[in-house]
Amino acid sequence: MNKLMFLSLWAVATSVLPIDLNSSNAQLSHKEVKTIEKEHIDPTRSLYEELHLSTILKYEAFEQAMQGYSALNFKNKDIITIIDFTLPSTDKRMYVIDLKNKKLLYHTIVSHGRNSGEKFATAFSNKHGSFQSSLGFYSTAGTYQGGNGYSLRLNGLEEGINDQALARAIVMHGADYCSQDIIRSTGRLGRSYGCPALPRELNKPIINTIKNGTMMFIYAGNKDYLASSKVIKLKPMLPNPTMIAEHQEAPKTEQKAVLN
Repeated sequence: MNKLMFLSLWAVATSVLPIDLNSSNAQLSHKEVKTIEKEHIDPTRSLYEELHLSTILKYEAFEQAMQGYSALNFKNKDIITIIDFTLPSTDKRMYVIDLKNKKLLYHTIVSHGRNSGEKFATAFSNKHGSFQSSLGFYSTAGTYQGGNGYSLRLNGLEEGINDQALARAIVMHGADYCSQDIIRSTGRLGRSYGCPALPRELNKPIINTIKNGTMMFIYAGNKDYLASSKVIKLKPMLPNPTMIAEHQEAPKTEQKAVLN
C-alpha cells in the first residue's frame, strides 16, 4: 500500500516539474518559429532597411517605387531614382540608389516646376505649357547638349499622367537656381518649366549614372495620381508604428495637392 502511494505521489510530482527550455523539443519549436517569421518577412521592407533609408526617405515612397520597378520593364534594373515632392525644395529630396550593390549613391536637392508651387510642389500636370512637374514612373533615355547644357531625356511611362514628357521637353539638367546659395538667399530653390533640375556640380555625374534605361519615380503622396495610376496598387494600411509616424509627419500641403 505504501509503495503504491509513493508511486502515485511520484507521478504527480513529475507531471508538474518545469520544462527544460534547453531541451531538443524546445529548440525545435524555436527553429520553427524563426522559419515562419522568415517566410513572412516583407522583401521591400527588408531592402529598405538594408539601404538604411529610414531616416531620409519615406517608406511609402520607396514601397511605391518598388511596385513600379517590379511591374514595368527597364533596360537597366541596377539603378533607380526616387524624387519625393512631399518634401520642401530646401530639403534633399532626390535619391539615386544602386540596388545591385545596395548603396545610396546620391542624395541631393532637386527643383520642381514653377507652376507646381513655391517651396512645396503641390500641383502637377501632363499638359503642354503648364510649367508643372509630372508625377509617376519614367524610364531614362539618352543625353544631349542643349540650352541648359548636358541634359537627359525622360520617357514618361504612365498614360495621361506623364506620357507627354518628351513632347513637353521635360528633361533632367543642371541649373544655377538649384543651389544652396539660392536657398540661403530666397528660402527655397528656383523653379524650372517642369524639369527636375539639379545642382550644376552634380548634374553630369548623376546623369551619367542613371542614363540609358533606369527607372525614375516622382512621388508626392498625391491622391489624384494614386487614383489614376495603373502601376501603383494600394495595399490595406497595416498598423505599423513607423508608417503611422511617417503619415503624421507629412506636411499639410500635400493634402491639397492636385493633378491636372
